[in-house]
Amino acid sequence: MSPAAALLRRVCDVREGEVSALLWSFAYFFCVLCSYYILRPVREEMGISGGMDKLPWLFTAVFAAMLAAVPAFSALVARLPRRRFIPIVYRFFASNLLVFFGLLALGAPRVEVGKVFYVWLSVFNLFVVSVFWQFMADVWRSEQGKRLFGVIAAGGSAGALVGSLVTAAQARQIGTANLLLLSAALLELAVLCVTRLNRLAGRLAGGAAPPEASAAEERIGGGAFRGVTLVLGSPYLLGICAQTLFLSITATVLYFEQARIVSAESMDPARRTAMFASIDLTVNVITIVVQVLVTGRLMTRVGLGVALAVVPVVTGVGFLALAARPTLSMIAGLQGLRRAIHYAVDRPAREILFTVVAREEKYKAKSFIDTVAFRGGDAASAWALSGLSALGVKAAGLSLLMVPVAGGWVLLSRYLARRQAERARGDGGLR
Repeated sequence: MSPAAALLRRVCDVREGEVSALLWSFAYFFCVLCSYYILRPVREEMGISGGMDKLPWLFTAVFAAMLAAVPAFSALVARLPRRRFIPIVYRFFASNLLVFFGLLALGAPRVEVGKVFYVWLSVFNLFVVSVFWQFMADVWRSEQGKRLFGVIAAGGSAGALVGSLVTAAQARQIGTANLLLLSAALLELAVLCVTRLNRLAGRLAGGAAPPEASAAEERIGGGAFRGVTLVLGSPYLLGICAQTLFLSITATVLYFEQARIVSAESMDPARRTAMFASIDLTVNVITIVVQVLVTGRLMTRVGLGVALAVVPVVTGVGFLALAARPTLSMIAGLQGLRRAIHYAVDRPAREILFTVVAREEKYKAKSFIDTVAFRGGDAASAWALSGLSALGVKAAGLSLLMVPVAGGWVLLSRYLARRQAERARGDGGLR
C-alpha cells in the first residue's frame, strides 16, 4: 500500500482501486475552485460599487445569460463525447479571462467592465462547478459518493482556501489583471485532471473493455432543450429543482442583506475586497476540516436525509436571529456558518442525488437545474425583494418570511433522500 493510500484510509473509507481516481478528483476540484475564489472577492466588490439599485438588473442579466448558455452547453453535450466537451467548457472560460485581462490592461472603463465581469463570473462559477459534479456523478456510483464525495469536495475547499489567501494577500500588490491570468492557468490544470480521470474511469468501469467503449467516448445525444423536458417529466428531478430554488431564494435574501449592511459601512473598495476574501478564508478553513473528517461518516451513519436537512435548519434559525439582530457581525456569522455547512455537508449530499439518474439527466437536466433554475431563483428573488422594499417591508420582515421557506425545504430534503434510496437499489457500477 502506498503512503498516500495509507493516509487516505485513516481519514476516509477509500477502497482498493479507488485511490488514484479519488486523488485526481480532489486535484480537479482544487483547481476549479481556486480559479473561482481568486476572482470571487473582485466580483463582490464590483457588484456593490455599482450601487444597490443595480443588483436586480445584474441578477436579471445573469439569468438571461444562463438562458442562452444552457442550450448551447446541451447541444455540445449531445454532439461530443465527455472527454471532449468538458475540456472545451473550461478552455472557453479561460479564453474569456484572457479577454478581460486585455481590457483591464488597456485601461478600459472599470465600471463598465465590472458590470460585464459581474455577470460573466456569476455564469462562470455555476457552470464550472456544475460540470465538475456532473462528471463526478457520471464516474462514481451512489454508495461510493456517500463515502468519498466529502473528501472530493474538500479538494474544492482547499482550492477555495488557497484562492482566498492569494487574493487577500495580493489584491493590492499584483492587481486584478494578473489575478485573471492565474485563474486561467488553473482552469488549464483542471483540464489535465479531466484527461487523467477519463482514463481511470474507463478502466474502473469497463475492466477489459476497449477505450472506445467507455463512457468517456460515448455521445449522449438528444436536443439542446432536452434538459428542460427531462426535469418537467420527472417528479424526482422537479424535487431537486425545488430544492435548488429554496437554496437560491434564501441565498439571495442573505446576499442583499449583506450588501445593504456593508454598503452602510464606510469602506473603500480595496478594504471591501479584502474583507470578502477574509470571510471566504474563514469559511474554507472550517469547511475543509468538516469535509475530510465528518461528511463521509455523517452520510454513511445517519443517512442522506439528515445531511440534506442541516442547511435548511440552520437557515431557518439564522433568519430568526437576523430578524432580531440585523447587524454586520450577525450577517457575517450566518453567511459564514451557512456556507461552511453547505460546502461541507449539503453540497456533497446533494450531488449524491444525481448518481442515480440517467447520463443524459446527469449532464442536461443537472445543468438546467444548477444554472437556469438557480439563477432564475436569484433574479425572481431580487425583483421581489426590490418590490417588497418599495412597499416598506423592513429587513426583519423579510427575514421572517424566509422561516417557512426553510421549513418547506426540510420536508423536501427528507422526501428526496427517500426517493434516492429507492433508486439506488437498482444503481449499477462505475461508469
